[in-house]
Amino acid sequence: MIGITSIGAYIPRYRLTLEEIGKMWQVRGGPGEKSVAGYDEDAVTMAVAAALDCMKLNNNQADALYLATTTAPYKEKQSAALVAGAADLEKTAFTADFTNTLRAGTTAIKAAVDAIKSGSARNALVVASDCRIGAPMGRFEQLLGDGAAAIMIGTKEPIAMIEGVYSIFSDFTDHWRRERDSFIQSGEGRFLEEEGYMPIMTEAIHELMRKYSLRQKDFNKAVFYAADNRNHASLAKALGFDKSQVQDSFFTKIGNTGTAAAMIMLVAALEEANPGDRILFAGYGDGADACILRITENISRIKGTPVMEDRFARSVSIGYGKYLLWRDLIPVEASSLPERTEPSLATRWREHKTVRALYGVKCRRCGAPQIHPNGQRVRVCIACQEKDDFEDYKFSDKTGKLFTYAIDQLQPTKNPPGLNGVVDFDGGGRLICELTDYDLDNVETGMTVEMTFRKLYQGKGIVNYFWKAKPI
Repeated sequence: MIGITSIGAYIPRYRLTLEEIGKMWQVRGGPGEKSVAGYDEDAVTMAVAAALDCMKLNNNQADALYLATTTAPYKEKQSAALVAGAADLEKTAFTADFTNTLRAGTTAIKAAVDAIKSGSARNALVVASDCRIGAPMGRFEQLLGDGAAAIMIGTKEPIAMIEGVYSIFSDFTDHWRRERDSFIQSGEGRFLEEEGYMPIMTEAIHELMRKYSLRQKDFNKAVFYAADNRNHASLAKALGFDKSQVQDSFFTKIGNTGTAAAMIMLVAALEEANPGDRILFAGYGDGADACILRITENISRIKGTPVMEDRFARSVSIGYGKYLLWRDLIPVEASSLPERTEPSLATRWREHKTVRALYGVKCRRCGAPQIHPNGQRVRVCIACQEKDDFEDYKFSDKTGKLFTYAIDQLQPTKNPPGLNGVVDFDGGGRLICELTDYDLDNVETGMTVEMTFRKLYQGKGIVNYFWKAKPI
């Protein structure tokens, strides 16, 4: 039986309260806060984090990766390939982007199920990630948050079997963003709800239940996308689900995370599920996808792993000015953030294993792991001086200790000051790299860090990604 074999999620650590936004514009701010991707994060980096989190349970086995996002860093270049490279998938893995609709996540899941059925894939990793921007002072500014989620589709010991799927399409225009638009646009809210969202989602879910002869009481949890709390509550009522059956939307904790929203809710629901439970799962956008999940005894495999509530707890508040800076919504003095040169495409390709998946080498003679800080090939062992006798060694999944660090007040960054450190990896190996997601007052030598895939800078239209260290 085809089903979900693993789950993962990523929520950025930064939060912006809606009260803070309201104060800026002297309007009433809504309740709660929204998640904000860091200055060095985007849909790709968050997708990598969610994918790696998901693959921990599957021992990094995936022969297909489907990325769902409406905020890819490139208009012409596959983002799924970037994620697959950083996640260290085999080059034979099939990759595909699903985009241009908030339904892309559930559509990618359906495609993954079809791939497993056809035999073209054994384990398909579906990742949804979004970093959408609402125009300053507009209603989307308070609604939209950032985040990512991932699920593995396969047949080996599924934690949740996929019992049925139902899809419809609709050319109803509610939210859109054209080629040159920076911000999301939409029609009038009540019209969108009453003529678009409500009838489309109601039809898809009712038809799914009719097709498989199920009623509301047959489900332990109902997980479905909504634009906001009002839409979420209205649909639950229209469908006839009790409040106890409806999965928390997390709108007041992280906001509407776009293509990732429904999958983040699903991950949370699965973390609390028990064997035999049945879950309704539905996504919306230019139509709707709905499916039935049945929890198996294998759900015990994810018990004890970090849960969604833990991810919400590890948050840090930021001010509105920093949010505007990180999203390039305000001009800054040119000398503060000078134009960066174009990254070397030749170097990025030649050393792609180091740049993408943070591979170094291990000496075959003495066993010493080592990595060149600039991604260059190591020719001589630093420990025993043996020449050209190495095997590949992966560092991205290793933790380490901060040996030393330097604070750079002049480094061009959107989150000054810059912090650069030397990491001694557990098991051997040393790397000079940037640090991120740190509280400067709590940085100290000897602290434990892990590696995270982030943006270094953007130059001449090319996003330069590499790995940074962040405190655990």
